[in-house]
Amino acid sequence: MAMFRRSRKSAPPLRRKQQEIAKQEAQLREKLEKLERMMTKERQAAPERSPAQAALQGAKGNKTKKRFEVSLALEGPPPLDTRRSARRPRSLRKQRREGQIIFLFLLTALAAAVMWLISHVHP
Repeated sequence: MAMFRRSRKSAPPLRRKQQEIAKQEAQLREKLEKLERMMTKERQAAPERSPAQAALQGAKGNKTKKRFEVSLALEGPPPLDTRRSARRPRSLRKQRREGQIIFLFLLTALAAAVMWLISHVHP
């Protein structure tokens, strides 16, 4: 008796998406490594330039240099504020209690106003 095998279906959409993401991740890692190598080469080559060569680069080099400084600054450890914001805020019992009291006061005032209107509107 022969056993029939099901034909292999293509990967499910989720699996394909995961593979695409993994591929993009690998490409981005390669680009990052390439840029890091370029940065280290640039830092090593920078002291060898003469002041005249540095002046020639002038404004053209300033923009890219600023961009790199900003991107390098973002790679550091997270600031302390983000750690604090991750915590749950303290309970605001006092403010909540005051809000409840004001709500009850306004509710009773509304009930009194409705009762007064009903008693005075009917002839």
